[in-house]
Amino acid sequence: RFFPNQDTRPRGGFGNLIALPLQREPRTRGNSVFLNEAMDPFEDQWLFLSRLRRMAPVEVESIVRQAERNGDVIRVRVSLSQEEEDPWTLTPSGRKTEKPVPGLFPQQVRLVRGNQVYIEKEGIPSAMISSLTRIAAFQNPEFYRAQAMRLSTFGKPRVIGCAEDFPRHLGLPRGCLDEAVALLEAHNVAVEVVDERFPGQPIDVSFRGQLSRDQKVAAEALTAHDEGVLSATTAFGKTVVAAWLIAARRVNTLVLVHRRQLMDQWRERLALFLTTC
Repeated sequence: RFFPNQDTRPRGGFGNLIALPLQREPRTRGNSVFLNEAMDPFEDQWLFLSRLRRMAPVEVESIVRQAERNGDVIRVRVSLSQEEEDPWTLTPSGRKTEKPVPGLFPQQVRLVRGNQVYIEKEGIPSAMISSLTRIAAFQNPEFYRAQAMRLSTFGKPRVIGCAEDFPRHLGLPRGCLDEAVALLEAHNVAVEVVDERFPGQPIDVSFRGQLSRDQKVAAEALTAHDEGVLSATTAFGKTVVAAWLIAARRVNTLVLVHRRQLMDQWRERLALFLTTC
């Protein structure tokens, strides 16, 4: 029998053992045999097996690398090592282009913007639901880090999925809006976007200070979008840019941090750079 790779052993057994092919008893029950294109067992199983050409290791590795590069292994892009990846073949987002999804599609799909992006599932083929779900999925770097170090991967999922399945809707993170709309429109589905987000309360504040050249470029780029991420080095002045954005939007803002020290820093910076009109 095969012993599948596993990190734990169930109590009272060895786990999901896989029977080796060509055993007599399974063969009498029609199991563990090689089939032809018509799904009929070959008359001489050993003769068929002896005529198969063995693949060289380099061929197998090439097929695996290409499948990973295309995202065909588990349909979520794998982050390959620098030696194996061709960076010039990647799309700007680092994602592969989705293959066309077969099936009948509705003429229009209703999409609601709230705390998430809610997509009505009625009439959408299950294959398209899976494609939309994969937009909010990514490979877990902690899993591959542990795997590369030959450590246990128990409790570390290979893929992290951020989609939520509701009875009538599929919920995606708000940052997946553009990709979800593009995927639906690529299949000739009109998307009706309904904005149900909380608009906030207007506040009368102004920015007291001056942004550096790099800060100004970042702030103006963020202003053009409803959602975004500002990724910058330490001491760039991300809090200052946020204060400028609050003054530009003039709406009450929720700031979430994970340490009290950061909370005190935000309070200090906002008091310094924002003033009521």
